[in-house]
Amino acid sequence: MQPFTRQVITIIQSIPPGKVMTYGQIAGCAGNPKAARQVARILHSMSRAHQLPWHRVINAQGKIAIQNSEIYEEQRLALNDEHVDVTSSGTVNLAIYQHHP
Repeated sequence: MQPFTRQVITIIQSIPPGKVMTYGQIAGCAGNPKAARQVARILHSMSRAHQLPWHRVINAQGKIAIQNSEIYEEQRLALNDEHVDVTSSGTVNLAIYQHHP
């Protein structure tokens, strides 16, 4: 496993319940601020194997980025279960809920 991938996994695992981080924020914390898409690929391919709290990762605008309606709803409900308010447009207030490790 590449060091960047290992670091991304560690960062995602460290996001506490009730908080979110953005793809770009995770990439920056892992040492490559321009690798937000790589974070998305890592999250997609390794969430199950590493039991990642994938639902705590959103885009830079504070929105749920998933296009699939079933998975979108799963993420929205998982965030709501952790008391993260998600608007009807799928937006999370980053000023309140963003995690800063």
